[in-house]
Amino acid sequence: MDVNVAIRARRSISKFMPEPVPPEALTRLLAAGIWAPNHHLTEPWRFIILGPQTRHGLAGRYAELRMEKAPAEAAERRARIREESERKFLAIPTIVAVAAHQEGDEQRRREDYAAVCCAIQNVQLAAWAEGVGVKWSTAPIIRDPLAYELLGVASASFELIALLYMGYPAEIPTRERKRPLDEVIRTTP
Repeated sequence: MDVNVAIRARRSISKFMPEPVPPEALTRLLAAGIWAPNHHLTEPWRFIILGPQTRHGLAGRYAELRMEKAPAEAAERRARIREESERKFLAIPTIVAVAAHQEGDEQRRREDYAAVCCAIQNVQLAAWAEGVGVKWSTAPIIRDPLAYELLGVASASFELIALLYMGYPAEIPTRERKRPLDEVIRTTP
């Protein structure tokens, strides 16, 4: 698939077929990430493929965080939110956590964060070209200390950037994309 076609056609996928992305395909997709540009060649990206035990632990914590948003007096509703949230999380066929190695001064940390975001976009485009859908999630779970613990990520040295929900699309959203270009471009004198 031509890169320009992939850029314009790619959509965030929320509904997946049940089968996970095969390990060899997942390796190819993540390999696209390491070709992202980064200043000083720091290669700050880290990809963590979630195994079953970690998925269950994170699913429980994800559900708790979602449930905590509901009013305390709505006990039945909170229980339903927890159950639905855990089921939804566990239904995602493949999940990859993405972290940025963070060291140096604030400028270097910003550059490395940006580089990891570029790596994520590379993964998304490579995935789309192979018929794999991705949703880049920045849900509160990625800021939760328990997530760092379950993923084996040292929060003193790494920042979780995303959970990539991956799988074969069961549904591809359609929508008109973006503002007209002339609304977001200007030329200086």
